[in-house]
Amino acid sequence: MPEILPGVHLVEGVSPSPDFTTNILLLKDKKGGGWTLLDTGLPPGKAPTDVAAQIEKYGQQHGIPLSSVKNIVITHLHADHTGNLKALAAKTGAKVFAHWIEAAYIEGDPPYKGPGMPPPDRVQITEKVRDHTELDLFDGLVALYTPGHTPGHTTYYCPSRKILFAGDSVFNMGGTFEVSAKDYTFSQSMAVISLRRLATLDVESVIMYHGAPVLKGGAAHLKAAAKKGYGSTPEN
Repeated sequence: MPEILPGVHLVEGVSPSPDFTTNILLLKDKKGGGWTLLDTGLPPGKAPTDVAAQIEKYGQQHGIPLSSVKNIVITHLHADHTGNLKALAAKTGAKVFAHWIEAAYIEGDPPYKGPGMPPPDRVQITEKVRDHTELDLFDGLVALYTPGHTPGHTTYYCPSRKILFAGDSVFNMGGTFEVSAKDYTFSQSMAVISLRRLATLDVESVIMYHGAPVLKGGAAHLKAAAKKGYGSTPEN
């Protein structure tokens, strides 16, 4: 079922495998009649399909033409999130939102040299957000600075509907929430602290980038994952 919540579409056919899901979302904007794309998938050559083409195909099938995508929101710089940003931003003319720290890396100044794949292309970020920036997108989003996985990783929270778009701050591995993947995380200690922050929110639905979304009772899963952390004191 592609529309997992009212106005929230999970784009089908973009994940490399059942074991490595990439949850690209199309969000119906309450105002203006447009749509917001949340993250853009793996770059060409890194996925079995042309992800940008698949996003366009999905939109056509569900009455969401690319021309209706007015905004692209990026959770963080890694290439599985920014892989098609350049192409989709050019094709849609959409505004591009990212945290100001991530924006510098996505724009290529300075180049990113941390864990995880760097952005494949330099892309100009038109809207640079900070902690608690309120965005008049979807049903109202609040940008929450949640560093750790990357220096400027950002989650987006919809208070009116208690939905957390968690990016890579948490993974759902076989039905169990876990803090962001250790080998691809810039600072394990910061990732745990950020997850503790998310665990204080009034959340019903958690839609992370990797793993099946949890549409009910998400807060309890966040709290359990935050308490568990990495199972030991992080090294950095």
